[in-house]
Amino acid sequence: MTAYTDESAARTLIVRTARSLFTRGLTHGSTGNLSVRLADGTLLLTPTGSSLGTVEEADLSRTDLSGKHLDGLRPTKEAFLHAAFYRARPSAHAVVHLHSTHAAAVSCLDNVNPADVLPPLTAYYAMRVGTLPLLPYHAPGDSSLEPLAERTARTHHAVLLANHGPVVAGACLEHAADAIEELEETAKLHLLLRGHPTRPLTPEQVAAFAPAPF
Repeated sequence: MTAYTDESAARTLIVRTARSLFTRGLTHGSTGNLSVRLADGTLLLTPTGSSLGTVEEADLSRTDLSGKHLDGLRPTKEAFLHAAFYRARPSAHAVVHLHSTHAAAVSCLDNVNPADVLPPLTAYYAMRVGTLPLLPYHAPGDSSLEPLAERTARTHHAVLLANHGPVVAGACLEHAADAIEELEETAKLHLLLRGHPTRPLTPEQVAAFAPAPF
């Protein structure tokens, strides 16, 4: 996948994806944000305070790779997270951040493995997410998280922000959205199975479905 060359089509895709995520209950209110990387290296993002259920193509913000606002409405206050993922992963062309209910719930649990928060319960989770590190709590919009996010994104395309929610990068917006939805479903399964004996995939089974590098 190369960077998005048609800005108009990219705007349409962002809004269509935002609507899909919102109407299916994967985010709520004015939470969550999406972005894509355009061919000129700039980023198109959903703006601050917007709802993924009502955002329009003309509302989108543009920033550079440092997160500097270039034009459009003021970008999401988490634009720095998107920029950090793109700098860390030159082949990523989309980033999705949600406050999806079950993933956010897992991000609040005590005594989890911060190196890999969720067990590999299904092949699709192993294939689309892989390992999921937990980044320590920072208030929304706290840019002091940026260096840690960038370092972690060099080796993981998905992270979970403590007491917050997931961030996932993808080679394209469809892949990033699919992966974050798989993450949410696995978080739901994990919570449903708490207190029950479980049988996650073995390391050998996980290795057979490791996410393709991008």
